[in-house]
Amino acid sequence: MLELKITDINSERMTVCVRQDKGKKDRLTILSHNVLQVLRKYFTEYEPKDYLFEGQNGGKYSAGSARKVLKGSMAKAKINKSATLPTLRHSFATHLLENGVGISHIQKLLGHHNIKTTLIYTHIANESLMTIKSPLD
Repeated sequence: MLELKITDINSERMTVCVRQDKGKKDRLTILSHNVLQVLRKYFTEYEPKDYLFEGQNGGKYSAGSARKVLKGSMAKAKINKSATLPTLRHSFATHLLENGVGISHIQKLLGHHNIKTTLIYTHIANESLMTIKSPLD
């Protein structure tokens, strides 16, 4: 997120290009219509020049500042659980899985080379399996 540039957002295709992620490869992921609306307001108000999220003096936003924003947002929302920035990515994958998105699609969205890495998310989603009604009932 901190590495995103303005040009990485494609509102016509509703995609975000994540460049040089952990595997040093570029990948596309999905862009929510709701997030796009928020980004448009943000862009109008803050007028970033290069990076989508820039610090007060320009340049990319720092990881420390992003952590502070997350903690502040959690406090405002009265969320008392422990969470980090990677928790957001983990939650994204888990919600996709719980909503029936196939594991191979999630693998591609997250940029995992090995399906075993993506399968880590299935242990959390297993709780939701108990809510599935059998077609035999």
